[in-house]
Amino acid sequence: MALNAAMSIFWTQGYEGTAMSHLTTAMGMSAPSIYAAFGDKETLFQRVVERYMAGPGAYMRAALDQPTAEALTRTFLHSAVDAVAGDHTPHGCLVVQSALAVNPRSTSVQGYLTRLREDGVKALADRLQSFTGTGGLPPGSDPSALARLLVTVVQGLAVQAASGVPREALHTVADQMMKSWPHQAD
Repeated sequence: MALNAAMSIFWTQGYEGTAMSHLTTAMGMSAPSIYAAFGDKETLFQRVVERYMAGPGAYMRAALDQPTAEALTRTFLHSAVDAVAGDHTPHGCLVVQSALAVNPRSTSVQGYLTRLREDGVKALADRLQSFTGTGGLPPGSDPSALARLLVTVVQGLAVQAASGVPREALHTVADQMMKSWPHQAD
């Protein structure tokens, strides 16, 4: 329960925007109790991100399990929209919100978020590579560039959701992206 409360605060305020006083209020714990249970703010944040990636942010895993490049892309885009513009969660993406305003002095947090993002791009690129020539990606496709494109679009959807764009409009953007997706000639 306390970790979910911390997740909500980090999700809405980002890493830098979250003060210990915000966490103590949301989690219903004193600062010493938070430190004893979770370590410092950075360690708590990493635990929160792990929980986020296993819960609301699990759309990447669902996409990677799809049998074709088109199904992967559709699942990734539309599941991301549902996650970043959900009815019962803050709008936006916890990871994106935190990455947008990381203090340059917070190099370990910045590095953690960069590794997380790059691991996602690599996982998508590897899976898309398996579809080249079979499973819908035409020969000559660049799986790495397509993976980065997908991550960039999803991050943009998250920023749009955080700024109040309705879920239906974001699904329309995802549909438009699907029209632009490379298809193998029949």
